[in-house]
Amino acid sequence: MILRVNLLLSFLVSALAFAPSMDVGRTSFIQRAQQTPPPSKRSTELSMSASIDLKGKVAFVAGVADSTGYGWAIAKALAEAGATIIIGTWPPVLKIFQMGLRKGQFDKDSTLADGSKMTIEKVYPLDAVFDTPADVPEEIMHNKRYAGLDGYTISEVAKAVEADYGKIDILVHSLANGPEVTKPLLETSRKGYLAASSASAYSAVSLLQHFGPIMNEGGSMVSLTYIASEKVIPGYGGGMSSAKAQLESDTRTLAFEAGRKWGVRVNTISAGPLKSRAASAIGKEPGRKTFIEYAIDYSSANAPLAQDLYSDDVGNASLFLNSPMARTVTGITLYVDNGLHVMGVALDSHSLQQETLEPVEA
Repeated sequence: MILRVNLLLSFLVSALAFAPSMDVGRTSFIQRAQQTPPPSKRSTELSMSASIDLKGKVAFVAGVADSTGYGWAIAKALAEAGATIIIGTWPPVLKIFQMGLRKGQFDKDSTLADGSKMTIEKVYPLDAVFDTPADVPEEIMHNKRYAGLDGYTISEVAKAVEADYGKIDILVHSLANGPEVTKPLLETSRKGYLAASSASAYSAVSLLQHFGPIMNEGGSMVSLTYIASEKVIPGYGGGMSSAKAQLESDTRTLAFEAGRKWGVRVNTISAGPLKSRAASAIGKEPGRKTFIEYAIDYSSANAPLAQDLYSDDVGNASLFLNSPMARTVTGITLYVDNGLHVMGVALDSHSLQQETLEPVEA
């Protein structure tokens, strides 16, 4: 069971990093504790966005492909505060995403507190493993999933955004991919390890390299990381734990360099387990809980705050970090995980369960 839980946790910062706002089941936090019903679903967006005004600000959110991911939740929180939202989407899923937008498939998830819909001003094709056109290999250029598309490298997208909007104020990196994530590190190939680092860590460096020059002073960049960067999560392999450690280290260095060069702040958010459509499909077997459901139950059982975590919570955290309220905050890893990161022992471990002694007759 513990192995299944750890394996589940490994997928939470995968390529799509999706996280919808859904109620989930929970377990008791220790064996002898009484179960308490999960709180009803509530919006956490209004209280934060009502006190933050981002009107006139432009936010580029890289890594949105539907309405269930972290990127969407962040975009919605920023839109709630008045920011103009533009999106970067992986080319192979771009047409599906655009079709969903046109057909209104995401309208329900786009509803803001005042009843209006979040407007995505423009969607750009973006493949963040390529910095310039010269980096794109022949097999990608002739891949049918990229047919009819160009200008999707990071440098090209930055130039297109500059041409369309001039300057931006907020840059969100919601990208990660580890092609060998299910492999232990000892079985990970060099190619798989470097691919994880390229897509999940260096992509953030490259984004800031190319977007930094078109960011207004006082701007902000936020990325998404995972606790496997500093704790051992068996099953979170393929070099992904290393990539997340790189991302957090780079956050600190970039905070210094971008702060001095452009007056831009750089932070990252380490989020806890959240249920999503993509994650719910992992390990789905009839009559059994999915991997993500085990992970959520594990968090509820062991985190200091035994409460559900919503994508809105991650959105609000990003809203704060990207707002003037955090004008002196840079270079940090902000944990949004109900405190799970502080725990050194699993409270629901069999080793902590007290044995019940049978009464001895006199």
